[in-house]
Amino acid sequence: MWGTEWPRWEVIKQDTEKSPPQMVGSVHATDPEHALLVARHVFVRRPSAYALFVAPAEAFFHVTREALKDPKALEVPEGEEEAYWVFAKRSHRRSMVYGDLVGRFLAKSPGEAVKEALLQTQGVAFWAVPERVIVGTEPKAEVIESWFAPAKDKTYRLQSYYGLITAKEVEDA
Repeated sequence: MWGTEWPRWEVIKQDTEKSPPQMVGSVHATDPEHALLVARHVFVRRPSAYALFVAPAEAFFHVTREALKDPKALEVPEGEEEAYWVFAKRSHRRSMVYGDLVGRFLAKSPGEAVKEALLQTQGVAFWAVPERVIVGTEPKAEVIESWFAPAKDKTYRLQSYYGLITAKEVEDA
């Protein structure tokens, strides 16, 4: 059964023009365009969005704050200098599962990009991905309207909005 799954794509969502892009989860898809469509249905059905991006999961370099205690954690073979997007998870709290974009860094390796990000921010985990593998929607009016406008009309409620069925209510039924 192994090898029959579509590749995994990490999803990056930007809620508003002024908010930072965040890593929000992953989807399985055949190619970047398919991944964007699946990501739209999974992550933008009710809350609105300004832009959506995807990148192959295997392109991400990941390191935790604990691993950074080992000086070799950021040693990755260097290549040509290129732009990396670096994300940081700021807390271990369950409700804080997103990785916020720290910035775009020119570096010869993802480890070097994370080192640069560490000069600007703190976090419990970091991800770096080459900008060249990121595919996204264009943040233009026609894209926002066609991709994300329907989400604005839907009522969005947290799960806690709905009541719980208690044992007494089940007995009475």
